[in-house]
Amino acid sequence: MADSRPEIPAESGIAAIPLPTPFAVGRVNCYLLEDDPLVLIDPGPRSVEALAELEDGLSSRGRQLEDVGLVLITHQHLDHTGLAGTVAGRSGAEIACIAPLADMLADFEAASAADDDYQVAVMLRNGVPEETALTLRDISASYRRFGAAATVDRRLGDGDRIATGSGRTLRVVHVPGHSPTDTLFVDEDRAIAFAGDHLLARISSNPVIHRPIDGPADPTRRVPVLATYLASLRRTRELELALVLGGHGRPVADHRRLIDDRIAHHDERKDEIARLVAERPRNAHQLARAIWGDIALRQAYLTLCEVLGHTDLLVAEGRIRQRERDGAAVFGAA
Repeated sequence: MADSRPEIPAESGIAAIPLPTPFAVGRVNCYLLEDDPLVLIDPGPRSVEALAELEDGLSSRGRQLEDVGLVLITHQHLDHTGLAGTVAGRSGAEIACIAPLADMLADFEAASAADDDYQVAVMLRNGVPEETALTLRDISASYRRFGAAATVDRRLGDGDRIATGSGRTLRVVHVPGHSPTDTLFVDEDRAIAFAGDHLLARISSNPVIHRPIDGPADPTRRVPVLATYLASLRRTRELELALVLGGHGRPVADHRRLIDDRIAHHDERKDEIARLVAERPRNAHQLARAIWGDIALRQAYLTLCEVLGHTDLLVAEGRIRQRERDGAAVFGAA
């Protein structure tokens, strides 16, 4: 049977170069726009292997790193940002991204350390054992070598337009949720969106709780990341798109159907958590253990983020209540 999965049209002047990452999600898609000069979207993590494969991918198309004139970044995660400074240093290319991400990249080490400290505070407040929280912080710190500081030349805002050398125009659409800095770059003439991890064909993007990009980093007053993400998905659903090019895996041809499936999945998970809370009061980590078992220990922060995203919705709907118990958050029946 022929493979009916969508492909990037050859006439679009767009190619995907999948690069290796150290993360469980697997390879990250760096997108090459055959413009003049070349445009790279999400150049991958900072590693010898990723750089070598990026150079090989360019060479196979008769190009080289020095031909790149613009680097665009969809969001703040290391597997998307790490090589940006290296590419710019080698080619003289400009780097462009949403303004808050520019601030993070300018002081990468300090921003990363603050993110790790914030995540530990969120974990401790929501029932994750201290030893587990500190271990995860150490693991996160060990991965920082795959990221690096970079100087951003163009600070973008929602609705801005980027004109490339060959006349292609990309519209900037800020879609926070998976991270605070998630950005779509939409080629409206071709009805193609470069989506980073906002919408992926194979897996549901986890709305991860990050340190706020503005305001105090207070774990008792978090941004409701799942509510934010669902609002962004609904905004994306309204876009007229033939193809969504995600940061991992294959392109998405029917973005509206996939978004409807993702929203339905979150509704089911929300109902599951409501049933667990109705049985007896629990903190978020206990809820995660009830759903995922030992996975909630090995991936304590990601599972915690998923639970808290849904409890935020349930509290807002009046279906459950959040109470304070010895400085920690506990969820019980309304």
